[in-house]
Amino acid sequence: MLIDSFLQYLRYEKGFSSHTVSSYSNDLNQYQDFVLREKSVFDPKEADVALVRRWIVFLMSEGYSPLSVNRKLSALKSFFRYLFRLKQIAVDPVKKVSGPKANKVLPNFVKEKDMEMILDDPESDRSFESVRDHTIVEFLYTTGMRCAELVGLDDNDVDLESGLLKVTGKRNKQRLIPFSGRLKEAADIYLNVRREMESGKQDSAFFVRKDGRRLTNSLVYRIVNSSLSKIPGLSKKSPHVLRHTFATSMLNNGADLNAVKELLGHASLSSTEVYTHTTFEELKKVYHQAHPRA
Repeated sequence: MLIDSFLQYLRYEKGFSSHTVSSYSNDLNQYQDFVLREKSVFDPKEADVALVRRWIVFLMSEGYSPLSVNRKLSALKSFFRYLFRLKQIAVDPVKKVSGPKANKVLPNFVKEKDMEMILDDPESDRSFESVRDHTIVEFLYTTGMRCAELVGLDDNDVDLESGLLKVTGKRNKQRLIPFSGRLKEAADIYLNVRREMESGKQDSAFFVRKDGRRLTNSLVYRIVNSSLSKIPGLSKKSPHVLRHTFATSMLNNGADLNAVKELLGHASLSSTEVYTHTTFEELKKVYHQAHPRA
């Protein structure tokens, strides 16, 4: 009951997306299952530091990565903070609990020449789906938007004349992203082929399926995965890789870190700073390849 109340709070008061609320639900229900195995009853008032630490040890023994464990611990901390504010518990048992130390993982990204190869590849198939899929990859790479943000784009969010996108990000925060003439051309081509089948368009979505319905996150994932599969040796092929690629390309070409933060819709600069590590790695590669004494 308390977990359900917390999830409702996240959804309707904090404005979290259904995907985020679902992740919180999975993590908290996993904790509840663990407690029931340990104590046969789930009562947050009886939680203590030792119990939470045993849960962390259990997760690690089950093969979860430190990153996943810390995410689950973060969900649990949010839940207990909520209970503490409501005075459902007298003491927050996880306030000072630390998760396992995680190795910093650099974001996966695609080299610029590989992206140009994909985007400049002439499309022999001019079908609606082929043109749409190509445009989706172009949008994600050129703007750095999240998969869910692209899926949520409506027609009135795309101002081709001004070259601006109105994007609704996490917690329903909106931002404007400028885009280039090349992306406008791609969007124009897509809209032309969309109009040919628009009699079945069912809502205001910018990107749609053949039957006129809005796309899903999973469909966009499959589209991007198929496109990036043309690049040999690329380990990850998700929409988020294109977001990483956008940020890395911007910084490699001299963009200001704060500007990239705003374009990505990050709440804090620390989220964007991870890309400076990526660009530094690229810089080292260039140095070792180019300098005669390297």
